[in-house]
Amino acid sequence: MSEKKVKFEFEKQNKNSVRYKEVPEDGMPPVIGSIYVQKWFAGESKKIELVITKKE
Repeated sequence: MSEKKVKFEFEKQNKNSVRYKEVPEDGMPPVIGSIYVQKWFAGESKKIELVITKKE
C-alpha cells in the first residue's frame, strides 16, 4: 500500500457545498483536481487535506 497526501485550498462556495482546488506539488500534475465538500463538514475551512491510500 502507498499513501498520498493531497492538499486543497478554497475556490468557491455554492448553496450546499464548498469547492476546493488542488494545490499540486512543484513540477507535478494534479492528482484529483477540484472536489466538492458539503458545507456542514467543511465549515469555514480555507484549506483541507486528503489522504489517498492505494490498495493492491
